[in-house]
Amino acid sequence: MLQVIESIGIAAPSRPAPRPPHALAAEAWLPQAAPLPMPRQSLREGGLSPVRPATSPATIGWRRAAVIGTTALLTAVATFGMTQVLRVEGLSLLDMCLLGLFVALFAWIALSAVTAFAGFCVLLTRRRNPLGLSAEGPLPRLQTRTALLMPTYHEDPARVLAGLQAVYESVAATGQLESFDFFVLSDSRRPEVVAEEIAQFRALRERLGAEGRLFYRCRADNCGRKAGNIGEWVQRFGAAYPQFLILDADSVMSGQTLVRLAGAMEKHPGVGLLQTLPRVVNGNTLFARMQQFGGRVYGPVIGHGVAWWHGSESNYWGHNAMVRTEAFAAHAGLPELSGSGPFGGHVLSHDFVEAALIRRAGWAVHLVPELDGSYEEGPPSLTDMMVRDRRWCQGNLQHMKVVGASGLHWVSRSHMMVGIGHYFTAPMWAMLMLIGLAIPLYHADLAWDGFQLAGFSPVEYWTRQDAERVAWLFAGTMLVLFLPKILGYVAMLGDPAERRGCGGAARALAGVLIESVLAALMAPVVMFRQSRGVAEVLAGRDSGWEAQQRDDGSVPLSALVRSYGGITLFGVFMGLLSWAVSPGLALWMLPVVLGMVLSIPTVWLTSARGPGQWLRRHGILCIPEELQPPPVLRRAAELRGRA
Repeated sequence: MLQVIESIGIAAPSRPAPRPPHALAAEAWLPQAAPLPMPRQSLREGGLSPVRPATSPATIGWRRAAVIGTTALLTAVATFGMTQVLRVEGLSLLDMCLLGLFVALFAWIALSAVTAFAGFCVLLTRRRNPLGLSAEGPLPRLQTRTALLMPTYHEDPARVLAGLQAVYESVAATGQLESFDFFVLSDSRRPEVVAEEIAQFRALRERLGAEGRLFYRCRADNCGRKAGNIGEWVQRFGAAYPQFLILDADSVMSGQTLVRLAGAMEKHPGVGLLQTLPRVVNGNTLFARMQQFGGRVYGPVIGHGVAWWHGSESNYWGHNAMVRTEAFAAHAGLPELSGSGPFGGHVLSHDFVEAALIRRAGWAVHLVPELDGSYEEGPPSLTDMMVRDRRWCQGNLQHMKVVGASGLHWVSRSHMMVGIGHYFTAPMWAMLMLIGLAIPLYHADLAWDGFQLAGFSPVEYWTRQDAERVAWLFAGTMLVLFLPKILGYVAMLGDPAERRGCGGAARALAGVLIESVLAALMAPVVMFRQSRGVAEVLAGRDSGWEAQQRDDGSVPLSALVRSYGGITLFGVFMGLLSWAVSPGLALWMLPVVLGMVLSIPTVWLTSARGPGQWLRRHGILCIPEELQPPPVLRRAAELRGRA
């Protein structure tokens, strides 16, 4: 076992961890071993394969030039306008700092807007993807075997296996069950969880009559977390399966989609990985429902846009993706990063790195948003999302040690840079707002008038500089910021089935407005938490590894006060202080202060089931999977209800 761990690039512990109770009995539920070497990869050595993937679009260079060039052009225009505003009273050091932040943040939102516009055009023209994949047409007849892997760690076994049963039955309905094997790969350490996993697995195997097709394994030691879990399976059984698909504990996929993905891997031998665009479903709380509605309405334009210009250098999100075993085993063995945590040790956000290494070796990596039938669940509350986000923060910032690795494709590097930048934008927005306040304070002719600074108003200062240009800058920035939502809504209106599934044009518009207002209220809290997360990671604090909350997002009032009382008091203090200085300053600070002051009621409201269910009854924040659930989701809900 220690040799297995070392061969995937994970430091072995000094002593093997004791095998959980009952795990030895589970060894009888495994197929015959089919070992496959998985050597550790080097980040310092290696070059990009000179072979261009056969599935790379012929016009990919022009597509990327169009996206990057348009982003640069929009940013240049906005930068010129901001420079003209700032130079009215001369460019100071503060002005230059604000300009630098503005350029970086505008380029960030401009890239998203341009990508969404590209996806909007793809949806309008119904352009086919280079793999020929479509949700329509007859299913291919498979010639090879595919393994479905479901890693689990301290999840509810009954709930996890209910979802797996729905997937199993959906595959059986295609008539091609003989081409698939199913593996539950447990990393659980708690004896009571392991015992329940085995009991539930035994019952499921008997119900389905799935002997020889449904397997369970509990690792002796869970080094490397999820990446180590998958790597151990590859080395023990990978040679028996040309491809495998990874499901998360909350993932469900239809049998037709699985067959189409496996067929695409057989048809295109140069493809190393196919990542679907999972739909977020089963939201009950208001927060979960706004997340799944936003993903359904805005997600397609972003997904198709990303697939259009990323081409065969797309990214991987760790689940609901079909992976070629040969490519993964030969090139995705992760090294251990030098130094101590949180930047050293195991690669936490392993999926980005695995995709980059597979592409470095010449295999294609594609996003296929055209396929339906791929589903996952979102966090039920802002609190749960921020817990998960804190773990992702550490993993993405860890990529600062990986992004310069030898031989990576520049698009693969851009995936990591975007992931890193996502967490630095929060403190950058905060600094932009503060510097935007400091500049008028520096230039103002201030005089105390009672408890106020007479004549001090940041809004008045900026509009006085060049009122027309400031108005255009503000309007342009807001348009670029909200363009993905606007295009997503318009694209949804153009598809009659989607429009009906989202409640119709009027109810969908109400959903967009509700989602946007709630997102704006939560933005200051997210900005504060992400900024603190970045600071904690830089200070060396590890995020840990805990199971995720799945269904219920309700939080006691005492817990809400503990979690958000500090930011609420800080918001009240800032609001009173800014009003004491001047009403103009209070107006400038209002968007941030309001979100902070209302953080407790906002989180309480969005974490509750009642508001979400009320909106569902009235057809607001709806998605098609609620009004007409596909068979696999309907069956999963039925089985989970019984569990």
